Amino acid sequence: MAPRQNVTVVLDRETIRKAKVIAAHRGTSVSQLLAGTIASLVRGEERYESARARALDLLSRGLHLGGKIRATRDELHDR
Repeated sequence: MAPRQNVTVVLDRETIRKAKVIAAHRGTSVSQLLAGTIASLVRGEERYESARARALDLLSRGLHLGGKIRATRDELHDR
């Protein structure tokens, strides 16, 4: 497990109260609720960046679908 570090978050009292209620309903602490949410956000961003890099690589290489153009440009455009 990676080393952990504390982070301070400043929220208004009403948000903190509601976060405590949500955490209690989920059987966890506000700290664990925030840690899980932030970790999920980071994982999603990493997955997005990875998918974006793969898509850009595919676009740069192009896709060959196996078809062949059998008509000339003029034939296709009735010239």
